[in-house]
Amino acid sequence: MYNSSTPLEGSPSSSRPLHGGPAFSSVKKTIVYIDGFNLYYGAIKGTQYKWLDLKQLSTKLLTASHSIVKIKYFIAKVNSRGNSATNTRQMIYLEALQKYIPEIHICYGFFREVTFKARIVGAAPSVRKVHVKKSEEKGSDVNLAVHLVNDAWLGEYDSAMVISNDSDLTESLKLVRKHHNKEIIVANPHQVNSARKLVAQASSVRRIRQGILAYSQLPTIIPGTNLRKPPRW
Repeated sequence: MYNSSTPLEGSPSSSRPLHGGPAFSSVKKTIVYIDGFNLYYGAIKGTQYKWLDLKQLSTKLLTASHSIVKIKYFIAKVNSRGNSATNTRQMIYLEALQKYIPEIHICYGFFREVTFKARIVGAAPSVRKVHVKKSEEKGSDVNLAVHLVNDAWLGEYDSAMVISNDSDLTESLKLVRKHHNKEIIVANPHQVNSARKLVAQASSVRRIRQGILAYSQLPTIIPGTNLRKPPRW
């Protein structure tokens, strides 16, 4: 059972402070930027924690000095490839987030299906290549980087928390720190070490562990709606 006097896994008490961010004497206006697929594949896939309350998660990763004004969730609608249940579950979840969390802003990328030739693993060099088709999620990391930089220019936040371990976001963090001296917190959803390039630009680093995911779940039925957690997920 959760005890408020006991730090949760991944909570601010377990963060590792890095080089300087700005000094604040009051509450810090904070925007959370979530790389949806990085979070899913790093921490959620294969667990029972898919009905995730993104505000509760963010709050537990931050401190009492942070006031969350927006949560920007960068995601693409899944390509179910004939499995309509997958798409239905995602749409229910996204609607639940919008109904339950007033600070949420969902920013959509897209899936692109590509076909290319590749050799079968372990096949002899003489074996002809086969055609391979796969879906690629596009746009989410670029959208996150653009929003992070643009919001800094507009003065929308004092602190930003980026939930991702994608080193492609490094340059956007670097620009925000260099030109705006904002506090940037990186929360790593993967069990591997945080990407070095991201760490180099972060004011502090968090690790998202199973304990904090278990604590940060939406209500089974979203109050005031008919939305409920899908029975099989």
